[in-house]
Amino acid sequence: MKKNQMSTRYIAVVAMFSAVSFVAVLVSKAIPNVAGFLSYEPKDAIIVIAGLLYGPLTSVLVSVIVSFIEMISISSTGPYGFLMNVFSTCAFSVPAAWIYSKNRTQKGAMIGLVAGVGVMALVMVLWNYIITPFYMGVPRETVAGMLIPVFLPFNLIKGGLNAALTLLLYKPLVNALRAAHLVEPSKSGKSKGRFSVGFTLFALAILITFVLLFLVMIDVL
Repeated sequence: MKKNQMSTRYIAVVAMFSAVSFVAVLVSKAIPNVAGFLSYEPKDAIIVIAGLLYGPLTSVLVSVIVSFIEMISISSTGPYGFLMNVFSTCAFSVPAAWIYSKNRTQKGAMIGLVAGVGVMALVMVLWNYIITPFYMGVPRETVAGMLIPVFLPFNLIKGGLNAALTLLLYKPLVNALRAAHLVEPSKSGKSKGRFSVGFTLFALAILITFVLLFLVMIDVL
């Protein structure tokens, strides 16, 4: 009975994270693209939180669900866009969730998110080189010339934004899920490596920094 209850709760949580992530995708459509086709989507922050709570495979599951819904509903890039979304989100969320699963502290979360940003930036340089020529319909040499000046900084900034959002959203979201009995209460009665006011201000400073960098990329500043 307990196993069935856990399964039902897990399905509900995955569905909730998928729905919230898709709403984040819809909201992101109002954000200008970089280089005319690179779009920032804050859904990765939601998906990585799912992974921090339930492990790396949950991040993969939510990523596939959301990317598939996006592909059949609002995306114009078809299967190519689906693959790039899954690769990008998983490259960010899986390392972060895996590292945090080994060290469930504030420090572990920070190390995991930094690792996730780095892995995503490197992985997406490779996959943009391989896949982008097909869905953009341009020579591979054109894409190769954009890898360092465009794709690499874009993914670093995108990752930085989502890492900062994760740090800001994690504790309030987990508290809400615990209040709804969708997440187990902390065994110690309080969060390990508690997120303090100082830490929140630190995360805000990171967020503001990467927002300014993003505005520079889209020629607003």
